[in-house]
Formats: sequence, C-alpha cells, structure tokens
Amino acid sequence: MAVLPHFTTLGAGPTVLMLHDADGGHLTFAPQVETLASLGYRAVAWDMPGYGHSAPIEPYTFKGLAQSCLALVDALQAEHLTLVGHGMGAMVALEAAVRAPSAVQRLVLCAGGPALDAQALDDWATPRLEALQALQTAGGSMEQLAQTLVPRYIGTGALPEGVRLAVHALSQVYAGSYRRALEALATFDRGAAELVRLHVPVLLVSGEGDRCTPPDALQALAQVLPDARHVSLPNVGHWPQLEDPDGFDGALLDFLASQRVLH
Repeated sequence: MAVLPHFTTLGAGPTVLMLHDADGGHLTFAPQVETLASLGYRAVAWDMPGYGHSAPIEPYTFKGLAQSCLALVDALQAEHLTLVGHGMGAMVALEAAVRAPSAVQRLVLCAGGPALDAQALDDWATPRLEALQALQTAGGSMEQLAQTLVPRYIGTGALPEGVRLAVHALSQVYAGSYRRALEALATFDRGAAELVRLHVPVLLVSGEGDRCTPPDALQALAQVLPDARHVSLPNVGHWPQLEDPDGFDGALLDFLASQRVLH
C-alpha cells in the first residue's frame, strides 16, 4: 500500500483539499486553511510527493501524483470534496478529476492549469530550471533561489507578508524534487477533447499580472470547460492566494457558497 502524502488539516465540514505549486509546499495555502476552518470547512493542504515530509514517488508523473492525491482523498473519507490547485497543483487537480470524476465535486484552479500550447509550459518551466542549474553550479541554496525567483513573478500590488511566505515556502523545497516537478510540467497532456467532458463546477482564478499563467490562458480554458467561471485579480502575479488573500478568499468563498446551495 502506498504511503500517504503528508498534509495539514484544520476545521470540520465539507472538505477543501489544497494542492500547491512546484514553487512551494502546504504553507502557500496557510491563509486559506485558517479562513476556511473558521467558516465551517475542513481545510486540508498537502505536501506533494517529494515535498516537505511526503515521500517521493517513482516514476514522477502526473498519473502518480493524481493517484497519490486520490489515495489521500480516500483516506480523508471526504464527501462534497473541493480540490483547489495552484500552478502545477491545478494540473494535478485536473488529472485527479479526470481519473475519478465521482470523487471531486468542485474544482478551483488558481494561476495554473493545462496550457493549451506546449510553448506556454516551456516558458513557465525553463526559466526556473535555468535558475536552479545556475545556482547549483555556483553552490547556492534554495533560499537564494527563492529570493531571486519570487520577485520576478509577483504583481505590483502584492501583500508584502504574502511575498515573504512565498519566498519562505520555496526556500524549503528540496532542489532535486523541484527539478523533477519542473521537468514533469511539460508532460501534462490533458487536452480540450478530455476536459470538455469534465462536468464539475470550476472556478479559475488568475493574477492580472501573472507572467507564468496569464489571465488570457485561464479565460481560454474557461471556454473549454463545460461549467467554469473565471476571475482575474488586479495587481496580482503568480501567487493570488498570498498576494491578495482577501480577494482570493472572497472569490473562493463565493464559489463554495453558491455550489453549497446548488448541491
């Protein structure tokens, strides 16, 4: 039996499982864990395999990551599950929903999802891989990488405390795991033909200034998914949930509340 990934949990109620980006760990959803738990939800944030205290998987693929996520879902015995994915975590969330549609009631894709062209994924991963390689060649640390990388991708109105948390979370990532995650990005192959059959409500949240996943990319994805809405937060970059937690939480809670009424 596979070892379950590490996770944090707080609160009781409908389960909201949050899946972080390659650039961080469970801490990148720390504000949302607190908020959701205080408002009647069971908030769960995992560490992706190879991150934090979660054991790595072999091979490191989206199939394996989705299976790890779904094993955690089974262990949580979650009904009325909402998956929230940030960046690469959005791809894992989609992969899990495609593989087990009955297990996922709602999806929230934040600053991530399948790029509808391979070049966009390359534009996301390549600069990070190059920065990692340069730093390792020079004997640098992940903390130095985080201090260099995060400021490149934040928005003009980013909350300073959120930026510091994003830097801290990336500084805690193992260099080897970071490389494997970035290399896996280019292998995500769920296209429009499969996503159009995904009949769950989806909220897409972008940062207006996100150069990794621009709002246009998520708006295009919203046109493919059968039941999707898109929200773009102004003056925000690649970490909407940390750069503008009030704006992100407002959009998330409105979505959860509307679906609660419908279901």
